[in-house]
Amino acid sequence: MRRAWVLVLALACGPALAHKPSDSYLALRTGGAVIEGQWDIALRDLEHAIGLDADGDGAITWGELRSQHPGIATYALARLALHADGRACRLVAGEQLVDRHSDGAYSVLRFAAHCGAPARRTLDIGYRLFADLDPTHRGLVRVESASGTVAGVLGPDRPHLAVPLATSSRLRQLLDYGREGVWHIWIGIDHVLFLLSLLLPAVLVFAGRGWAPAPRFAAVFWDVLKVVTAFTVAHSITLSLAALAVVELPSRLVESVIALSVVLAALNNLKPVVLARRWAVAFGFGLVHGFGFASVLADLGLPREALLVSLVGFNLGVEAGQLAIVCLFLPAAYLLRRSWFYRRLAFFGGSVAIAAVAAVWLAERMFDLKLL
Repeated sequence: MRRAWVLVLALACGPALAHKPSDSYLALRTGGAVIEGQWDIALRDLEHAIGLDADGDGAITWGELRSQHPGIATYALARLALHADGRACRLVAGEQLVDRHSDGAYSVLRFAAHCGAPARRTLDIGYRLFADLDPTHRGLVRVESASGTVAGVLGPDRPHLAVPLATSSRLRQLLDYGREGVWHIWIGIDHVLFLLSLLLPAVLVFAGRGWAPAPRFAAVFWDVLKVVTAFTVAHSITLSLAALAVVELPSRLVESVIALSVVLAALNNLKPVVLARRWAVAFGFGLVHGFGFASVLADLGLPREALLVSLVGFNLGVEAGQLAIVCLFLPAAYLLRRSWFYRRLAFFGGSVAIAAVAAVWLAERMFDLKLL
């Protein structure tokens, strides 16, 4: 039992950050010999890479940022390569601004790519931003051309993208954002912990004074199916509404309620209040989680015709990633449900640890206790 509490405390005292993964937003507009570009890069990422906080007081002022504009442009453009129909383009930095996305302040770098002649067939993009610092970083790319808008996702595991300019590939866009949806659910630790909090009691039944092993797998399976379906339907609804800008909520509110949902789901395992209708809990809080999933697509600012394809692909990817977690967890949990390891360490200890970590997230998000 002592070792179980040591593990619980270790988990509770570990890294508490669970924010939106590191993203940048790269927009390119073709049509002539000069390609217009805009690159939004998070200040927190630039601070980690090149240092923006000159006086070390934990706040980046406009003066500090302005003094670093040449360094930001040099750092970023050295990690971007464009080729128009095989011709290398020369990148020239333009004005730099500041904007806010759902997860904080971003440096906005505008630039021009001089390619010698208009790109007619293909625009090749080479992307290495933060590749040596953050393997989870993603660059969300939007390319506008006469044939329409194409979106893609780049990162350390996929540093190159060839964008066809004559015709836009909706299938490629669907697959790109499907893969991004899978990745997002796997590294979105707050979403995963909420799902696990709902799955942990699925192989148990509450019998008066405490939890006991579930007698039949069929009942467990249907309970999990109802919970996962409710969560899926709910976050699919709000993901669509938010990504299409039909409904918008403040980022801090959304992230705080997501953290609260994890706390309440974990505490419900320790002192059950909701037993028969856990699917309703999954649906209610799933509506809020959908707004969290939508932040990536909403911040990219895709036109509606491109956003729909990206939205479908991203949502399918989230569901595939979620299904993979359930398929890995459920058989193992069912086989171990009678053991001390599962009932004391995984179920009880895991619920305590999840509640403790999520409580830290809740405090951080409510009071905005962040460096940048």
